[in-house]
Amino acid sequence: MIIMKKDASKQEIDNVVAEIKKLGLRADISHGEALTVIGLVGDERRVNFQHLAVLPGVRETRMIEAPYKLINREYSDAFQDPGKSRVIRAGNIEIGGDSPVYIAGPCAIESREQLFRIAEEVKKAGAHILRGGIFKPRSSAHFWQGLGSQGDSEAREALSWLQEAGRKFEMPTITEVRGEYKAALIAEYVDILQIGARNMYDQDLLSTIARQGKPVLYKRHFGASVEEFLSFSEYIAVDGNKDIILCERGVLPIGKGKSFTRYTLDIAAVPVIKKESFLPVIVDPSHATGRRDLIYSMSCAGIAAGACGLAIEVHYNPAEAWVDAAQAITSDELAEIIDTCNRIHAVTVERRKINKTGV
Repeated sequence: MIIMKKDASKQEIDNVVAEIKKLGLRADISHGEALTVIGLVGDERRVNFQHLAVLPGVRETRMIEAPYKLINREYSDAFQDPGKSRVIRAGNIEIGGDSPVYIAGPCAIESREQLFRIAEEVKKAGAHILRGGIFKPRSSAHFWQGLGSQGDSEAREALSWLQEAGRKFEMPTITEVRGEYKAALIAEYVDILQIGARNMYDQDLLSTIARQGKPVLYKRHFGASVEEFLSFSEYIAVDGNKDIILCERGVLPIGKGKSFTRYTLDIAAVPVIKKESFLPVIVDPSHATGRRDLIYSMSCAGIAAGACGLAIEVHYNPAEAWVDAAQAITSDELAEIIDTCNRIHAVTVERRKINKTGV
């Protein structure tokens, strides 16, 4: 990254950007209150950093060793308060702000009536963002693929239900984008676009989603390391979209014995990601465990570890949910989770204050 002097002029910044473009690279420009920092996007092997360092207006050049540069905390600390994280806004909700954010709703939208009933219930329970699956990536081609798989008109109708429910109950909405060809359509209707775990590595999809101009909830693949997860999220950032919400949703169990959960919630990934990146991170205990009886415990653990929110699947009759019935909870259970997690968050905030001041 290239750190400009405090008094660097617009012309000096433009000249540096022009030099970067001559090398076939792109420039990511971040303006802080005191400094402007320019990140290089592309193959840096041809870059003469000594030349860039002596250009007018440049204070210093600094290498970021990690493969994820634009979302790296070292990069953001250069132009904003050290340790400060990004706050992402969707409607009137802030993700990564002072309070936990709860995303809740059905795994799959089954009907308008089902969606509106659940939306009303999760709103009363304290949820902030309404989720609902329309295009469902499934592990078998013989499983139901969601209302969106029935055709464009059915997909648009289901999307309109989600948009209508969000407006009625004053909640931003989120749904998963399964492929590039539906990205623009879905972006017309929802506030946050989700990249599911199975598509974490799809670079073309990531670039397409980034260009829709909406916040992106990006889920970690169940076989990905934290470094891979952060590195691939960079594909969204380099296309000009840093409104990325990282989501830990469990990794493949280790060992040959019986696995008692769907995946293993990597709770340590939460503080690790917060240390490495300035992006907000949430936890999805529903997919991580696959068991409704574990959602409460893992939700509490996620907030205690420092997650800024949770994504939870809710149904008024979990046993009859068309998709992932075993991991859906009721709105009453959601209300209990939210109440407890808010109290845990308050304790952790107070603890951090004590650690900083020693009082």
